[in-house]
Amino acid sequence: MRFLGETHIDFIALRKIAFFLSGVAVAVGITAIILRGGLSLGLDFTGGLEIHFKFDETPSVLEIRSALTKIGLSKAVIQQYGSRQENLVLVRCAVEEASLEIASNMIAYRERKGGFTDLGELKGIPGIEAVGYENLVGIFTLDSSQTQKINLNQATEASLIPVIRQLFHRKTVARIEQVIGDELGRREGAFVVQSVDIIGPKVSQELQRKAYMAVIFALLGMLIYIAWRFQFRFAVGALVALIHDVFISLGALSLANFDLNLPVIAALLTIIGYSLNDTIVVYDRIRENLKTHRKGRGSLKELLNLSVNESLSRTIITSLTTLIVVIVLFLWGGAVIHTFAFVLLVGIIVGTYSSVFIATPVVYAWARSETRR
Repeated sequence: MRFLGETHIDFIALRKIAFFLSGVAVAVGITAIILRGGLSLGLDFTGGLEIHFKFDETPSVLEIRSALTKIGLSKAVIQQYGSRQENLVLVRCAVEEASLEIASNMIAYRERKGGFTDLGELKGIPGIEAVGYENLVGIFTLDSSQTQKINLNQATEASLIPVIRQLFHRKTVARIEQVIGDELGRREGAFVVQSVDIIGPKVSQELQRKAYMAVIFALLGMLIYIAWRFQFRFAVGALVALIHDVFISLGALSLANFDLNLPVIAALLTIIGYSLNDTIVVYDRIRENLKTHRKGRGSLKELLNLSVNESLSRTIITSLTTLIVVIVLFLWGGAVIHTFAFVLLVGIIVGTYSSVFIATPVVYAWARSETRR
């Protein structure tokens, strides 16, 4: 089925305008990222808490979010899971990492004073209120005979950090329980915390590294495949289009003030695959036309325009049907996949555009530069 009749659009003639608009879009996105101090990283890359709740009645996600907003956790991910009768809720939230600063302050105070003489001195350590003096007293000691506790005058900064981090997270969980209970009208057995998982900085850094490597290897793998399947100049055109799609999608993510997390990385990889699929369709038509139309008839510009116009109807139908599904996910999919759907929405639009206005014109520009040489 053809969505459009026979078209004769001169896409190659529009390449300079397309390159300019794409350059502006990429520049705006990169500028937004730089001005914001980089991409805002989500829980997967910064570390934080995963808390599993079980309620005795069907919980209200809106009420839970309202409660968390009161303690500065408005960006927390709240997800209902399991069967409806189980009333299970997962809360994922990033928390400010204060353990390193507190541990450094404790070590600096000890070196300055020559050691702690009384645990009460902890009250004067900057940032100590984040974990609570009473909690520290239950863990630290100045008596070397109390081997079940940590000697504050002998502990290193490296050994203090995990202990303080655990206390900090424990206090955060207690605050979360309190505000949710207050918001829902606390009563005995209204909900229980089933488990608490801590995503530490090392795990987060490893996830971040693997996510970036996944995107880079996906791009390189596609470059190699297209260079082998078609020609190297086609591979360059596809790679430029894919990098263009990724940068604009990340710029839109920053402008919309969304966090970069693993679902966003999944969306970016999906966009790369989707955009490449559109580009391959156009490239395949170009290759066929090179065999049947190039023998002494028509210029490369005419052949490329013919190929894009012949595949235009298929491109529009595929993009529109996919776009409708993603719009539904974005509008009614819920907070959990809202960022994922947003990146897909931008990526599908930009990916369709780049297949027509970036990938093929780059092939033409490369061919012209070779001819001049």
